[in-house]
Amino acid sequence: MSNYRRVKEGRTYFFTVVTYQRRPFLCQDGSRLALRTAIEETRLSHPFEIDAWVLMPDHLHCIWTLPDNDGDYSKRWGLIKAGFTKKIKSDVAGNVQKSNSRTKHRESIVWQRRFWEHMIRNEADYKAHIDYIHFNPVKHGLVGAPAEWKHSTFHKCVQEGMYTIEWGATGDLPFADIGNE
Repeated sequence: MSNYRRVKEGRTYFFTVVTYQRRPFLCQDGSRLALRTAIEETRLSHPFEIDAWVLMPDHLHCIWTLPDNDGDYSKRWGLIKAGFTKKIKSDVAGNVQKSNSRTKHRESIVWQRRFWEHMIRNEADYKAHIDYIHFNPVKHGLVGAPAEWKHSTFHKCVQEGMYTIEWGATGDLPFADIGNE
């Protein structure tokens, strides 16, 4: 039996954030370090809990729980994206041309402009999204089982009793696909 954390109604969210033009640089060592630093810096001034996370080459999925009376996840993502971009921009710029729209809005060529957000409704919704997060590397054909992907919270969740180490190893969806990404 899975041991899922309690959903905090109105404060727990699922996110998908994608790189500009889906360029696959997020799992590189420098990118991972820059992202971790940007998150840590943001959490100092705008706290939140990370319930689940998966870092893919060109996108990420996560579940956050925000503090009471604070639903400003957009501010947090803005700070994380900006902090990451300042640290890594020259490393990922490559031959990418900035569009007129991106220039007008003073946007970089690191992240897509927006992100996907979904407020977690209940325990079943939470479970479906946390499963989706941890199965995502298998879904994208990067590994044969969630346990093989090192850029996620899967092993932490195994330690907490949420999964067995074998969960998702068949390659078949072990849950109802949420159809997000």
